Amino acid sequence: MKANVQQPVKFGSYDKEDVIFLLKDLSHITLEGSTEEREKKIQGGEHYSKTLPIEYNPPEHYLQLFWETLHAYKDKVALCTAIVAEQIYRKHGKQTVLVSLARAGTPIGILIKRYLKWKYDVSLPHYSISIIRDRGIDENAIHYMLQKHNGYALQFIDGWTGKGAISIELTKNCKEFYQKYQVRLDDTLAVLADPGYCTSLYGTREDFLIPSACLNSTVSGLVSRTVLNEEYIKKDDFHGAKYYQELEPYDVSNSYLDEITKGFKKVPPVQIEENIRANELDQTVDFKGMKEVLSIKEEFNIDSTHYVKPGVGETTRVLLRRVPWKVLMKDPDSPYVQHIVLLAKERGVEVIPYPNMSYTCCGLIKKVEQKG
Repeated sequence: MKANVQQPVKFGSYDKEDVIFLLKDLSHITLEGSTEEREKKIQGGEHYSKTLPIEYNPPEHYLQLFWETLHAYKDKVALCTAIVAEQIYRKHGKQTVLVSLARAGTPIGILIKRYLKWKYDVSLPHYSISIIRDRGIDENAIHYMLQKHNGYALQFIDGWTGKGAISIELTKNCKEFYQKYQVRLDDTLAVLADPGYCTSLYGTREDFLIPSACLNSTVSGLVSRTVLNEEYIKKDDFHGAKYYQELEPYDVSNSYLDEITKGFKKVPPVQIEENIRANELDQTVDFKGMKEVLSIKEEFNIDSTHYVKPGVGETTRVLLRRVPWKVLMKDPDSPYVQHIVLLAKERGVEVIPYPNMSYTCCGLIKKVEQKG
């Protein structure tokens, strides 16, 4: 095991009782570029983790959309949180460290921690760490948690699955960690929604909108996406991120959590148990979502699966912070996609009905030099 692991700094707008970020503070460094500039760099071969998208205070109609989706789905999020939390607690009990994958996993990890505190009066340690596609998990953060909580099991948590890229990355990283340090980590990723069939620990396999997907840092503790840029992150550092202090007036991170936390007491225990039993009978992990992505890639003549973003959460993000080309929709009248219809209209993006898909929708990213 590694010695002299650094200590965490206070970071983000969440209470430290809710989560501790194991991230290096890069708030003083300018890493942002416009969506178009950044897209060109990424498509030209620069890794997306070297830079950040510009983050704004959300326009009024995005915020309205967020509150509407929160009102519509808060009970479903509370139920899925309870289902996942119970499964985690039954695996390792009080000897569990909750490890959220920043940043979409962070609010979900907090909700799981709060549910277990409410239900069992146990306060599990909870950290948020970085994992980056094609670059790996933050090993320094793993060492820190293993040293701090000797004998505990680490439970990795994210918001939802799309193609399964992060699940695949996590499994690969856990194998590499064992080869390097002879420490075996459980690579089972706990998520609220698993439409891609990427994990056996999930709340539902329905592709529904988790409201935190509607916003960026203002629902994620004012923390940026994570950064792995060798210019600023040295060998012994945690991966980096920024804290957007200037967005504090627009921060809804804690209001979001409080609204869902209130719903725990309304979830019928019998419903939780029924869902857990149903999930135990459906443990298939076949990445069927990835098979659909490959056929979409071929059908629409797309260069890389990186430009195909399946699922309602990922499609939302394509419209909010990438350069979108088209949106495929299983059912354009579904209540889960009304915000996507709105965003697509606003950005002039074609919506194509695409009924034979297990996802609710799928966002296609535009190749920056292509027209139309």
